Order: sequence, then C-alpha cells, then structure tokens
Amino acid sequence: MFPTLNVGGVVFPTTGLVILLGAWLGLALVERTANRVGQNQQLIYGVAVTAVFAGFVGARLAFVVQFWPAFQENLLNIIWPLNTGYSVWGGVVVGLVVAFFYARAKRLPFWPALDALTPGLVFALMVVSLADFVGGPGYGALTAVPWGVTQFGVRRHPVQLYELVVGGLALLAWWRTTRGMRYEVGRPFWVAAAVYSAGRLFVDAFRDNVPVVGDGYHLVQIVSLVLLLVTLFQIGQLAKSLPES
Repeated sequence: MFPTLNVGGVVFPTTGLVILLGAWLGLALVERTANRVGQNQQLIYGVAVTAVFAGFVGARLAFVVQFWPAFQENLLNIIWPLNTGYSVWGGVVVGLVVAFFYARAKRLPFWPALDALTPGLVFALMVVSLADFVGGPGYGALTAVPWGVTQFGVRRHPVQLYELVVGGLALLAWWRTTRGMRYEVGRPFWVAAAVYSAGRLFVDAFRDNVPVVGDGYHLVQIVSLVLLLVTLFQIGQLAKSLPES
C-alpha cells in the first residue's frame, strides 16, 4: 500500500523501515519478558540479538541465491548496496537455526529459554505481517466489507491486519500463562503457538496470493493445521503431567 516514504526528498522503503523498527522493539520486548519466566536477561537478550543479526545476513544471502543471475556478474552487489532485496522467510529460518545453536553453546535450558523468547518470536511474525501490509506483495481476497482496503483499484481484505490481531491474541495468551503461580515450563510457548496457529488457519482463508498444493489447498493453512494439532497434543500432555490436587 505504501511501498516508499518520502521525507524531505529522500525516499525510504517502508518495508525496511518497519523491519528495522520492529527489530528494535522486539529486542526491547525480549529483554523484559526474560525476567517474567525467571531467565537470565542478558543471556536471553544475547540469543535474540544473535537471531536478528543472523536473520539479516540470512535474508540477504537467501535473496542472492534466489536471484543469483543478477549478482554473478558483479559480486560486490551482494554486499552493496544493501537495499536491493531480502528474503524475509529465508532470514527467519536462518535466524532461528543460528539462535538455537547459540543458546546451546551458552547452555541455556531449552524450554524455559523458549518460553522467554516466545513473545519475541510472535512479535517478529507480526512485524513481517505489517511489513507485508505497508510495502509487500501480499494482498487479501476481494471483499465488500466496510473495513476493506483498496489495493490495485479494488477492495480487499486487510489480511495482514488480521494477522496482527492473531499475534496480539497469542501474546495475550503467553502473558496469562506466565502470570504469578500459573507459570509452568513449556506451557507459555505451546499455548501461544496454539493460539497463533489457530488464528492463521482461519485468517489465511482471506489471502488471495498464497502458495497452494493439490486441488487449491493453502499451504500456510496446512502447516497451521499441523502445528495446531501438535500444540494441542503437547498441551494435553502437560495437563496429564500435573500432580492431582
């Protein structure tokens, strides 16, 4: 909708601005949520910073690999200019993998650390949705609802804003499962993941340009359904492990 922002004659890509601001806010969020689940603030923050840096590098390299013919004639273009393109999901995957091994090197307990990082993970997905809304290629299905937005001359569902609501609900679920004596190791992650997966399973039906498989099944919905079933199973297992009162 707003791919660029013109400030004093200088044009900025809105997607990049959203991601940079989101990274800063996400790191600030993780720094505060670590204490809520009793984890070392500095170590958790270090994992998050590592994930952001690795994600930035991974997003750039994934884009270069995807469009290698455009870079092979001049390899300097890989590192400069840096505003020519990134693969967001490539960055997410690389960031998560590097963060996992960094956390293992620091001997962080897996589930408590994951509980502490969950708000940052959800917030990162929300940032991706917002970046897609303001300047990305994604768009919703045609609609006549009053809250629709105009894209390409027609009214469409603001599906990325729906995803922001889903992320907000997942953060709320995390907060409730870490309040006071309710905190149980692993539960905040699984509950937040269940809420987010269920939400994406629903709102992805309103996307128009999505990868599909088979007879038109949305790939994101299939992944969301699988994740939802896994998370519900794990939540059930946690409930069984609770001591009987």
